[in-house]
Amino acid sequence: MVQPSAPAPGESREAPNTAGKRRAVSAGGAEPGQGGAGGRGQPRPPGAGREPAPLGPHPATRAAANMGACLGACSLLSCASCLCGSAPCILCSCCPCSHNSTLSRLFFTVFLFLGVLVCVIMLSPGVESQLYKLPWVCNEGTGSHVVLQGHIDCGSLLGHRAVYRMCFAMAAFFFLFSLLMVCVRSSRDPRAAIQNGFWFFKFLIFVGITVGAFYIPDGSFSNIWFYFGVVGSFIFLLIQLLLLIDFAHSWNQRWLCKAEERDSRAWYAGLFFFTLLFYALSITAVALLFVYYTQPGACYEGKVFIGLNLTLCVCVSIVAVLPKIQDAQPNSGLLQASVITLYTMFVTWLALSNVPDQKCNPHLLTHFGNGTVLAGPEGYETHWWDAPSIVGLVVFILCTVFISLRSSDHRQVNSLMQTEECPPVLGATQQQVVVSEGRAFDNEQDGVTYSYSFFHLCLVLASVHIMMTLTSWYRPGETRKMISTWTAVWVKICASWTGLLLYLWTLVAPLLLPNRDFS
Repeated sequence: MVQPSAPAPGESREAPNTAGKRRAVSAGGAEPGQGGAGGRGQPRPPGAGREPAPLGPHPATRAAANMGACLGACSLLSCASCLCGSAPCILCSCCPCSHNSTLSRLFFTVFLFLGVLVCVIMLSPGVESQLYKLPWVCNEGTGSHVVLQGHIDCGSLLGHRAVYRMCFAMAAFFFLFSLLMVCVRSSRDPRAAIQNGFWFFKFLIFVGITVGAFYIPDGSFSNIWFYFGVVGSFIFLLIQLLLLIDFAHSWNQRWLCKAEERDSRAWYAGLFFFTLLFYALSITAVALLFVYYTQPGACYEGKVFIGLNLTLCVCVSIVAVLPKIQDAQPNSGLLQASVITLYTMFVTWLALSNVPDQKCNPHLLTHFGNGTVLAGPEGYETHWWDAPSIVGLVVFILCTVFISLRSSDHRQVNSLMQTEECPPVLGATQQQVVVSEGRAFDNEQDGVTYSYSFFHLCLVLASVHIMMTLTSWYRPGETRKMISTWTAVWVKICASWTGLLLYLWTLVAPLLLPNRDFS
């Protein structure tokens, strides 16, 4: 048998691919044929007794990698803020009007509609069953919920209680900006940059407030927030009516001007058609209210409400066409009166849908047992989409979009979003140059075109109004049930009466105060 030859001086016995064996030798083992602990005296290779090099990267390399990751995260965050700040204005430059003021209102309205969408999802019947299929969200049978090491009732993510918290978060978000934007006079104010930019950080604040709202202990929160919603929704109903009056005045004046300019009777025919249509819808609504919300020998409150509102609508319609009113305010007419009449019947319908009497409210026959909503299998209230809620949601969306898209240079009476002095509008050439550059131009350097603070206050009221609309104005009761009360009925009826008085004031004010300019 041939013995292996001895290694030459300075030459290692190991091949380059025996690194694993070296690690085994250094750990205390002996390689075959070499002297280890208790071996037969074979010399160790050079460096065999040294500690092996660390397997991980060098500390300096790790520090450099961490620094690079931090710089990369900061760069990504700055890019995201830029994308969410100026990029939306660039993307919206294709809009017919790329005013900075209009785009800002649109983006804030998107925040509001995003919250409304979340509320609708939380009220959907199939969400509860899907939520219980996720073991890390809800423990089936216990109704517990764990988020960030905190125990929250899973019912707070569903139904009316979730809507209360989501709308509270929206109201808090807009109220924060309402306080922040008090007395902003022009875009030169540093706070105007916050109003018109930083959308990425605004979204983070919006999400943070929303998450925090779901950690509010239930207790008396829902009951207290219900009364805030009642007051806020009452005010928003009046704002809706004022916007309708403004819209009807603008509509009537625009079509009359076109009829005079083009010497065409088609515009007069259009005004007559829509006036007749609105009055026909109002009469139909009155008949349906008497059929479905009254009973012979009962429901006296509903009969009084319907009859009284019908009488008031007839009175304001007669006042609108009186000769003295026409002389003092030529723009008044039956079109505005028909719009107000139809809206009054709509609010009356909303009021009667909350009457807590099963004989006088067909909705209660389906959804109530002893005046309360029937609870679901887990003890949470079930939700339904009745006609008043759907129509109220549609009217809310139209009203909110009208607030957001309000023309900046509109000078009609009752323009709620404007300040006293409107800034000069940029020339057509300057607008074309700015729009061709792909960016929204600033039209508020000399003065804001609307009150920032009041706009956010309107969104606060819109948040609480949509909360009351989606929950059908039912008050939270014990055992997670919702109770219909006369409070909602009287609030809506009083809102309809107040709205009619406001419209009547717009008719007689030019006659009573002839020295003031109401044009």
